[in-house]
Amino acid sequence: MENLGASTVEIGFISGITSAQNMIFALPGGILADRYGRKKIIVWGTFLRTLSPLIYFLAPSWEWIMLAAFFNGMVSIYMPAFTAIVADSMPESRRGTGYGVYSTITMMPNIFSPAVGGWVMDNYGYVEGLHTFLILQILVSLLMVAIRWRYTEETISKPTRTRRAFISKEIIVDQSRPIQVMLLVAIIGSFSARLVMDFTNLYALEVIRLTNTQLGLISTAVGAFVAVFAFPSGMLSDRYGRKNNIMVARVTNPVTQWLVAFATDFNGYALARYVNGIAQAMGGGNQTSGGPSWNALIADIVPPEKRATVIGTQNTLTAIVGAPSAVLGGWLWQAFSPQTPFMVSGVVGLVAATLFWLGVKEPSKQEKLATQARRIRERQLQESRQNEHG
Repeated sequence: MENLGASTVEIGFISGITSAQNMIFALPGGILADRYGRKKIIVWGTFLRTLSPLIYFLAPSWEWIMLAAFFNGMVSIYMPAFTAIVADSMPESRRGTGYGVYSTITMMPNIFSPAVGGWVMDNYGYVEGLHTFLILQILVSLLMVAIRWRYTEETISKPTRTRRAFISKEIIVDQSRPIQVMLLVAIIGSFSARLVMDFTNLYALEVIRLTNTQLGLISTAVGAFVAVFAFPSGMLSDRYGRKNNIMVARVTNPVTQWLVAFATDFNGYALARYVNGIAQAMGGGNQTSGGPSWNALIADIVPPEKRATVIGTQNTLTAIVGAPSAVLGGWLWQAFSPQTPFMVSGVVGLVAATLFWLGVKEPSKQEKLATQARRIRERQLQESRQNEHG
C-alpha cells in the first residue's frame, strides 16, 4: 500500500475498514449458521474470498484498496460457522488435539510461502510479484469453493428455525460468566493486537532495515514453529486443561511486542517473532483470540446450537474495538515513534491476560463428561420429537 501512496495512518485506516466488516457480517453469520446450518454459509463465504484479490489486482490507487478491504471483511460471515463445524465434528476429550491437528495442517503452507514470497518480491519487484500471487489466490479460492461444496458435511441435522428476534439479549446477557469474561478478554486483546498487527512487517522493513527475503525467512520459521507446536499443544490442553495453555499464550504475546520494540537487528527481531510463534501454537494469544485451546474451551462451555453465535459475537465485538485501534497504532507511530504502538500493545495485552486468569474457571473433566452426556440425551430427544412430527 505504501507503493500506492498510503501513509501509516492511512494503512491503519484501511485495516480498520477490514476489521469493521466483522461488525456487520460476523455476528449475523454465526446466528445464521446456528439456525440454518453450517455448510451453505461456509461455501458462499468461501466464494467471497475471490472478490478481494481481484480488486487488489485491478487497483490503480490506494483508495481502491478500501473496496477490496470491504469484500475481504465480508469473508468473516463464514468464520463462525467454520470454527463451529470443527468443534461439532470432534469429541470433547480430543477436541484440543483435533484443533491442534487442524492448525498444523492449515499452517503447513505458511512454512514455505513467506520465503518464496520474499524472494519473488526482491527479484521481480512488488507489483509483478504481488500480481502473480493475487492470481494464484483467486484460482485457489475457486478450488476451495468446489471442494467445500462437494465434501463438507452438515453437522446440524435439523437446524432450528425459530421466530425469535434475530439479535436478542441472549447473545451476551444470557451467556455463562466464563464466556462473558472470555468475550471481554477477546475485546481487550483485539485492541492490543490491532495496534501493531499491520505494522509489524513494516517495522522490520523500515526501522530495522531487513530485506524482503530476510523477512520471508523469519515468517517461514514462525510458520514452522506454529505447525510443529500446535499438535502437541492441543494434546496438552486435552490432558492438563485449556486454561494453562491460554495463559502461556496470553502472557507471551504481549512480551513479544516489547521484544520487537527493542529489536535493532535481524537476530533481535527474529527472536521476538519466534517466541510469538510459540504463543500462537499454544492457542489463545494469536492476534485477538482463537487458537486450539481457546476454541476448544469455548466448545466445552457452549452447547452446539449456540457455538457459531457466540463465536460470531466474539468476532463482532473484537472488530468494533479493533477498527479504531488500527488507526490509533498508525497515529502513535507517526506522532511519537515506531516503537510506541508496540509498547502500548504489550501493556494492554497483559491486562487481558490478568482478567482471563482471574475471571475464567475451566470446567473439570467430570463436568465436561456430564455436560456432554446431557447434550447427547437432549439431541436424541429433540431428533425423536422432530421425527414424530414428520
